[in-house]
Amino acid sequence: MATYQKLHEWDVKPTRAIELQNEWRTKVKIEAPQREIQTIAGCDISFNKFSETIYAGIVVWEVATRTIIEQQGVVTTAQFPYIPGLLSFREVPALLEAWAKLESEPDAVMLDGQGIAHPRRIGVGAHFGLLVERPTLGCAKSVLVGKFDDPAPERGSWSPMIHKGETVGAALRTKNKVQPVYISPGHLMDLATAIDLVLKCDAGYRVPEPTRQAHLYVNELRCGDNKQDAEQ
Repeated sequence: MATYQKLHEWDVKPTRAIELQNEWRTKVKIEAPQREIQTIAGCDISFNKFSETIYAGIVVWEVATRTIIEQQGVVTTAQFPYIPGLLSFREVPALLEAWAKLESEPDAVMLDGQGIAHPRRIGVGAHFGLLVERPTLGCAKSVLVGKFDDPAPERGSWSPMIHKGETVGAALRTKNKVQPVYISPGHLMDLATAIDLVLKCDAGYRVPEPTRQAHLYVNELRCGDNKQDAEQ
């Protein structure tokens, strides 16, 4: 069973959440992983509009065989409001519930969101990485912070994302002539390794396979839950 640390309480006000981000950002380590990454846990969240119900899913993907070896999910209730910049306080508790159900021990974690490409350098990827003590990265479909030049149109091209003079991530082209995704290291991960992992997890789509499969899985959870509600 996958384990995680309890670093702080989750039942906090937004002002306290910002204080916690400023406190824990100093613990984030941007460094190359210490061992080969063979399995990656892709994580995603889904909501029904105007509902506090949250669907969290984790899909463990094996790099060599390009197959799913495990998936776990939960349906729960969000306890924190939707506030840009503080989304980890809304999303991470549900992801930790799913993480605790895993029978495998993933070597790394890829989240649909930001790592350090965040105003306080602690997006959901960095926050989750501190809790599970695994190399983590964020792979987002939109930008939160950071300016960049448009990368060349070929797959594998990338441009650094700069925020307040610091490189916080990369705009990475995962398919020829397709809009880039936005990669940022989370914890125990460096940018070069994050880019390499995303490219290794290619299955012909813009989004890498671990988070793409996690997205499909949470949508299945949501559709199944909605169908069950309709039948009752």
